[in-house]
Amino acid sequence: MATITSSLPDALLRLLDEKSKEFALPKNTLIERALQLYLEHLNRAAYVKAYKEMAKDSDLLSIVEEGMTDYEKQIREADETN
Repeated sequence: MATITSSLPDALLRLLDEKSKEFALPKNTLIERALQLYLEHLNRAAYVKAYKEMAKDSDLLSIVEEGMTDYEKQIREADETN
């Protein structure tokens, strides 16, 4: 595990200290969890942006719609055999 050094505003450090005591967790654990959640949030935002951009591509939309039609057909066939 690597070690980093960072400067944070005093107000944020006070809040970190309060939450560390409130949840009985080390500060580094809170920072690690918060950073992980934030990075996951950024990844989700990137996916949303990509999907919105893809929605503007009519050729891609046609491919997706065709794939969904095939998928729906497969589901119906599977239901009929059960």
